[in-house]
Amino acid sequence: MGIMHKAFLFGGLLAITASVAARDHSEPGVALPTGQRLTPLAAPGARFEPLTTRIAPHPEYVADGAAAIAVSPDGREMLVLTSGFNLFNGSDGKRLPAQSTQYVFRYAIDARGGRLLQTTRVPNSYSGIAWQPDGRGFVVGGGVDDVVHRFEAHGSRFAETRAPIALGHASGNGAEVKPQAAGLAVSPDGRRALVANYYNDSISLIDLAAGKVIAERDLRPGKIDPAQAGVPGGENPFAIVWTDATHAWVSAPRDRQLVALKVVGDAVRVTGRVATLGAPTALLVDPRLGRLYATEDNADRLAIIDLKTGRLAAEPRLGLPDALGAAPLAKGLNANALALLPDHRLLVTMGGINAVALVTPRADGASVDGLVPTGWYPSAVAVSRDGGRVFVVNRKSPPGPNPLGCAPKLAIYRGQPNACGAANQYIFQLEKAGLLQFALPKPAALVRTTLQVADNIGLTATQARAAANTTMAAVRARIKHVVFIIKENRTYDQVLGDLAVGNGDPRLAILGERLSPNHHRLARDFVTLDNFYDSGEQSSTGWTWSTAARVPDLLEKTAPVNYAGRGLAYEAEEADRFIYTAQTPAERHATNPALSTDPDLLPGPALLTAPDGDRDEETGQGFLWNAAIRAGLSVRNYGFSDASVYDLGKPGFIPLEREPAKTGTRIYTPGDRLLASRSDPYFRGFDQKMPDYWRMLEWQREFAVADAKDAVPALTLLRLSHDHFGDFSDAIDGVNTVETQMADNDYALGQVIETIAQSRARDSTLIFVIEDDAQNGADHVDARRSVAFIVGPMVRHNALVSTRYTTVSLLRTIEAVLGLAPLGLNDALAVPMADVFDPAMTGWRYHAVAADVLRATQLPIPRDRFVAAPVAAGCAPHDAAYWAAAMRGQNFATEDRLDTDAFNAALWNGLGVGAQPSTRGGEDFRIQRTALLAGVSAAEPCHR
Repeated sequence: MGIMHKAFLFGGLLAITASVAARDHSEPGVALPTGQRLTPLAAPGARFEPLTTRIAPHPEYVADGAAAIAVSPDGREMLVLTSGFNLFNGSDGKRLPAQSTQYVFRYAIDARGGRLLQTTRVPNSYSGIAWQPDGRGFVVGGGVDDVVHRFEAHGSRFAETRAPIALGHASGNGAEVKPQAAGLAVSPDGRRALVANYYNDSISLIDLAAGKVIAERDLRPGKIDPAQAGVPGGENPFAIVWTDATHAWVSAPRDRQLVALKVVGDAVRVTGRVATLGAPTALLVDPRLGRLYATEDNADRLAIIDLKTGRLAAEPRLGLPDALGAAPLAKGLNANALALLPDHRLLVTMGGINAVALVTPRADGASVDGLVPTGWYPSAVAVSRDGGRVFVVNRKSPPGPNPLGCAPKLAIYRGQPNACGAANQYIFQLEKAGLLQFALPKPAALVRTTLQVADNIGLTATQARAAANTTMAAVRARIKHVVFIIKENRTYDQVLGDLAVGNGDPRLAILGERLSPNHHRLARDFVTLDNFYDSGEQSSTGWTWSTAARVPDLLEKTAPVNYAGRGLAYEAEEADRFIYTAQTPAERHATNPALSTDPDLLPGPALLTAPDGDRDEETGQGFLWNAAIRAGLSVRNYGFSDASVYDLGKPGFIPLEREPAKTGTRIYTPGDRLLASRSDPYFRGFDQKMPDYWRMLEWQREFAVADAKDAVPALTLLRLSHDHFGDFSDAIDGVNTVETQMADNDYALGQVIETIAQSRARDSTLIFVIEDDAQNGADHVDARRSVAFIVGPMVRHNALVSTRYTTVSLLRTIEAVLGLAPLGLNDALAVPMADVFDPAMTGWRYHAVAADVLRATQLPIPRDRFVAAPVAAGCAPHDAAYWAAAMRGQNFATEDRLDTDAFNAALWNGLGVGAQPSTRGGEDFRIQRTALLAGVSAAEPCHR
């Protein structure tokens, strides 16, 4: 950008920023469950279109998970590759293989725009796509299939006429993980290609004509030099670029390295390693300037390598343009893709703020000159040959209602082989990719689009934030303790849709008051939050959002692939490749005796998908408890980051024991080094065989001691997970049906609230309750709308609050109460949930009750706790034999390992009445609510 243009932009930004408070310049946009908004058409002349596949058997199908763009050598064409969920079920509810693939979209591009020429299928992929230098073919990495696909020109179309090239890996490096072909690059002469083996920590050199692997180089130091056994390096290779005929670079995000390679004949050698502050992902070479650029996940930085010296020239942190006059943003930009303009400026996609940045690199750094809004989570960017037109693809979109979505279920843990039947309304199926194209904005337009991005992320919500902070200051003056409870996977309509107030659909309330009386009492007695949204789609992203207020880019990339059963591991809750890397090698093997003892298996404590703290030295320390510990607050953990094995018959299995403290039997195995000494060793984590009743009792035991000593922790982390459901055949105490497990979770929650209400700490303690995600149920408003509660002193009574809040809002409120600095940019810009509070409130109480269905269990619940729930003829609860038969063949070993189709069908059949509501209209059921409830009751007297 020229000096005059920069001056114009900066002057314009300053002038318009000064007038923000005086007028509303922004577009309203679409609200996201992260607290931000989308305005993808903000750039002048912008066009946005979904990635509609246009190929049979369902040409109207829109793909998700756009992951990479490859522009042809002549700049006339562009390939867009998906690496997302992309599972589609036919009218019979079974998966349709012909549509359940990944896709390559081929476009003709020029200064006027892009035009779709062809859509091609590949069974699986993970971000790897590259053109042949002559433009007569391209190659695609086959993801979990461990192959490379070759496409060649045949007339005006491209086709795969030769068998894929097998990379030859029997497995990946980890605990029961498969290989995963990631990035790839074709040599300048077009004869060979380098492929990143993401889970094998290696690079394969392949002969494209012969269709075979020539050589494979393990990138780990210990596999190159045995003297360096156990030294981290080269793991999770992701992207590759050639810089000339014999040299290439690969990004290794787990170890935060850029690895230099030399290819001589049939051999690949590692010639250098450059350490980076963040996890390098996308790579781009500017050959004329002799620079290599890399986006850095988890650090919001841009690595600039001088190719002559092979050294790091600069590593600037990206952010908003200086001219905005805003304080530097906390982490969470998620820079993840690059494109080069003819004048050597860069376009950088920022998934965390739904924008593409115009960046001017320098020898000693870089400046962000402006921002343009995009679709939700941009993932790749390209430009026309003249640099005048920009093309951006995004991974997902707001899901909207899912009245035919998943009923209460276990999402599968190592993939999602089926989704939610013929409706195709599982959350990952509703979030779609798109292509945005626009002319590169001129300076005046770039001012406006930059300000729009600032508005979208909440930077301009200063008045609302200030007012909320005033309320929160009054709350903080009295509150000394926070109890943070995370539950599992329920939607608002499923549980609270039958409330007398609020925007709930009673027809979808299959887990309503009959099974969840305490949830309903909490909503009625305190605040009903009927416009609350979970920021994460499912457990891996949901747990990270719930504990860190953001998700690193690599977790955004891996989650949908994992849940689709396309390989990759469940990489969250402080495990990578199903290994808790914070543990020492001895601890890892003690936890999982079946694990390899190879010292080069993920050596060191690095966590690829754990958020960093805001300071660069706080690697992997971006969780709520990290912030509390840094602030000097006391923390007690019950079930978070639990590495114990609860699978029956597995090596290292922790036996079922109701009250292990009485026998001194340690249950919990820490997966987090800082939580190790702050965790209850007798608390059992996620295990659907064990009722939450006993978890509650163990927490209660410790709480009573702490309360008596006035030593209640400042922050308590408490996991109550039985509303996830499962293990019906092996569950103990007769808590072996969906009905009893929901009721058990409900009673345990109520007992926690009552215990605090009757404690010495009652007037200085707030309880926050959240579902980690809402993936396993239907909701008439949005697939991410969920249940949340705030209970305790100064919380309003008998109130309906319909302010739009999210997971991020709740975390920001906890931070405000405890006096903690925000964890990242999302919560830093969020407005606390001040509408929930009334500082004038002085007293509160609570008495827990038990759903009538728990009478049939062996839980020692006093008789006076039960709430009678009359059940009409034919509506009696099902027994364990029914549910065991209905769920035959399901795997309930741990989170997310199910055939969700069969599970959800069985759950609706067992809990629902009649056909599920199918309209996706998002009606406001607050209006004429009494008549609606009466109508449902009259039409469905047996409604469950």
